[in-house]
Parts: sequence; C-alpha cells; structure tokens
Amino acid sequence: MGHGLSCAASHEHGLFTAVQFGDLETVKTLLQRNPSLVNQTTVYDRQSALHIAAANGQIEIVSMLLGRSVKPDLLNRHKQTPLMLAAMHGRFSCVQKLIEAGANILMFDSINGRTCLHYAAYYGHSDCLKAILSAARSSHVAASWMGKEQPHCTWRPVKGGPQCVHLLLDNGALVCASTSGYGFPGSTPLHLAARGGSLDCIRELLAWGADRLQRDASGRIPHMVALKHKHGACATLLNPSSAEPLVWPSPLKFISELNAEAKALLEHALMEANREREKRHIERDSLFNAISIGFANLKTGHDIDHDINSSKLRRSRKSRNLSEGSSSFKGLSAMGSFGKMGGRGSGRIATENELVDKS
Repeated sequence: MGHGLSCAASHEHGLFTAVQFGDLETVKTLLQRNPSLVNQTTVYDRQSALHIAAANGQIEIVSMLLGRSVKPDLLNRHKQTPLMLAAMHGRFSCVQKLIEAGANILMFDSINGRTCLHYAAYYGHSDCLKAILSAARSSHVAASWMGKEQPHCTWRPVKGGPQCVHLLLDNGALVCASTSGYGFPGSTPLHLAARGGSLDCIRELLAWGADRLQRDASGRIPHMVALKHKHGACATLLNPSSAEPLVWPSPLKFISELNAEAKALLEHALMEANREREKRHIERDSLFNAISIGFANLKTGHDIDHDINSSKLRRSRKSRNLSEGSSSFKGLSAMGSFGKMGGRGSGRIATENELVDKS
C-alpha cells in the first residue's frame, strides 16, 4: 500500500511538472495511464493541472484539458480560477480559450474579492483586459459589475497602466470610486496613481473628471499623497490651486457614440491641450522653486556676512575694553604711588604708610 501511495504521489508530481514546462506528450501519457490524475491538485495551494497550465501560458495543454471536460472554473486554495491566473500573468491565448470554454468572468477570489478583470488591469495586461471587457458586455450583470466592482484595484501604475485605465474608463468605470477596507482605505484611482507617481495615469484620470479634492480615509487629497512620496510633477498636476484640466464633454454618452477615428482625434486634441497647460504649470513651479532657492541662498550669504561682521565687532569691542582696563590699572598704580608720596590715597595705602612709618 505504501508503495502504491508513493507511486501515485510521484505520478502527480510528474504531471504538474510536465504541465508547467509544456511537455504535452508526457501529460497525455500520464493521463492515459491514470485518468483520475486530471482531478488531482497540489497539496498546499490546491492548484489543478488547468491552473498550472493557464498560469504558465501552456495553451496546448489548456486546450487538451478542456477537451477532456475539465471544468474551467476550478478553484484553488484562494478561490482563484484558472482564468484569474491567466489574466494575472498576461496569458492572452489562455484567457481567450477559457472564456470560449465558458469560464465565469464574474467570480471573485477570497483574497481581496478580485475578479479576472481586476487581475488583468492590476498587472497592466491590456490585451487580456480587452478580451474580458468584450465578454463582460454580453453578461446580464455587466453594468452593475463595471460600475461598482472593478475600479478599486485596477489603477496600479505599472507598464501598460495608462492603457488599462483608458480601457476601463471607456467602458464605464467610475473615475472617483474608492477602495474598501484593505490596502489604502478610501483611496480613489487618483490617490493610487499619485502614490505610484504615474503621470500618464493621472493625466488620463483628470481628463475624465477625477476629483482632485476627494479625500481618502486618512483625510488626504491626491496632491498630499504625491508630495509625501516625492512625485513633484504629479503634485503639480494635482495641486488644487492650479487651473482645472480640460475634461471629456458631458455627457459621456456623446463620446461613446463617435466613430473610432473622430473619437481618437478628440482624445488626442484634449490630451495635447492638457499637456500644454501642464507644461506651463510645471515651468511656473520650477521658476518659483528657483526663486525660492535664490532667496534662501541670498539670505544665507547675508547671514554669514552678518555673523562675520558681528564677530569682528565683538572682537573689536573686547580689545577696546581690555585696552581701557589696562590704562585704568596703570592709573590706579600711579595713584597708589602718588598716595605713598603725598600721604593721600585709599585707606589701605594709608594704612600701609602708617605701618611703614611705625617701623
């Protein structure tokens, strides 16, 4: 019995290794010997062969497993589906295949309540995001899902971030939605972009009407977040005292009804106009900083000169006092001698004279 269990464990390990490295022939051989292996999972994370294949982009093995009637919505330890892992790792072909096989795009994991859409956007995989959004349009709950669920963790400023932000906004994401209790509570997309220093994401969000005055759970506006993380250019754009950026025409339905070419031209023109305004703000802030530094240096130089002059004056007064003290001492000495000679002076001197006379 022990030998049998050992062999079974060895076969399972061999299957998962073959799946990970895309060894299709070995996978087929192992499954022919023991068809029940297709339902086995790893010990701790409970990853199925389909999870491993999807996460590693092994599209041939994904197709073969789905062809063997493996359910596309298998759950691992964290209630993540193969589609979530494929979206997380940017495995576009696997994402497409799983969606075609009927994978549920509306399922949430148990970590932070994320869907496959969250994972694609969070890690900046715009191609996977497009595929999921396309599938979402055919879902009967797509409208409520897009409006309430997806914005709170999709704005991470990584490579591909601005493209993902644009895709989400173009598909109805709420630009001022805030996070819930985990991560950075109460943060809007603008807060998160400011935290990461993503200038392009900030531009995109502001163009869609993001509120620069909205506060997070700690009472901070995005401008304060950018300053805290030393993102100067982002702070300039987010400064509430600067002019409001140009935004898309309202209502937004007007934009969605334009043909692709007209829409692209309008978007380009608006972004260019905002860049010109942004350039002026940055130049103004740079000039102000330069003037401030100049005044600070001038004041420092003045303080140094003042300190030097004060030191010289103190030394001069000290020398004069010492000189005056020395002259007074000499005068007192002369008076003492004169007193001895004339019998007049201080009482002490007189006493001394008296003692001298008595002796």
